Amino acid sequence: MYDLTVKSEFEAAHRIENYPGKCVRLHGHNWIVEAVAQGTELNELGILIDFKVLKAELNKILDALDHQYLNELEMFTKKNPTAENLAKEIFDRLSQSEIFTGTTQLKAVKVHESPKSCVTYYPD
Repeated sequence: MYDLTVKSEFEAAHRIENYPGKCVRLHGHNWIVEAVAQGTELNELGILIDFKVLKAELNKILDALDHQYLNELEMFTKKNPTAENLAKEIFDRLSQSEIFTGTTQLKAVKVHESPKSCVTYYPD
């Protein structure tokens, strides 16, 4: 079994409605996102998924989030744009990519909102 991880980043603002502290106010993060693919079969070159292909797919999603006020995006109209909800949204969108076929799937998405705080989403 192989786990392959790529990392990318974007900048965006958000606020956590009804949060009992400073995060209720508008603030921003330099978000770092890691995507982990997992599989058992390598191609003829000995590659699970080309790093640049996985990163390009991740960046398509992150480009739509970059320099946005996350609370105003459709995906967050009914839920807070927390790191947890962001990780699940990115996972759900990335897992639909055509690069995941056969024995290679998206295993997890990790979202860092600061150097000391992150969340990892795994599907059920």
